[in-house]
Amino acid sequence: MQRPDASRVASTGRNDAIGALYDVEASIAATVPLMTGNAECGFPSPADDYLDRPLDFNELLIKNAPATFAVRIAGESMTAIGLFPGDIAVVNRAARVVDRSIVLALVDGEFTLKRYRRRRGRVWLQAENPSFKDIDITEEMAFEVWGVVTNSIRML
Repeated sequence: MQRPDASRVASTGRNDAIGALYDVEASIAATVPLMTGNAECGFPSPADDYLDRPLDFNELLIKNAPATFAVRIAGESMTAIGLFPGDIAVVNRAARVVDRSIVLALVDGEFTLKRYRRRRGRVWLQAENPSFKDIDITEEMAFEVWGVVTNSIRML
């Protein structure tokens, strides 16, 4: 995969904050209590009197902190797989990109979140909503995968 032409990205004026992603550092770990039982979504069950070890959301969501960042999802091209506007995608820049990975990509200076597809030398970004067209990646395009989406957080 080729890296985008920096002057081309800069000329759009839309991604001036891209460099800021490289300067982000993980903050200190914060934990919350984790109940040992499950919360039934049907009929209520008796409350458990015990707590499991503390749950650290950094541990739960992040496998490689120096290579991980989060991005808020906009648009509806991925709703069929449960990624909705306002949700937060956790992106790992060090994760290996394979066919069918959900990726954050930079295409001609614009960020997009899609399913990465590769078959017989052809690469395209697949939308997960039939109302949106796939993006065929050509040699003329500035294209870079910024990372693989490893988790998402639904904001209610």
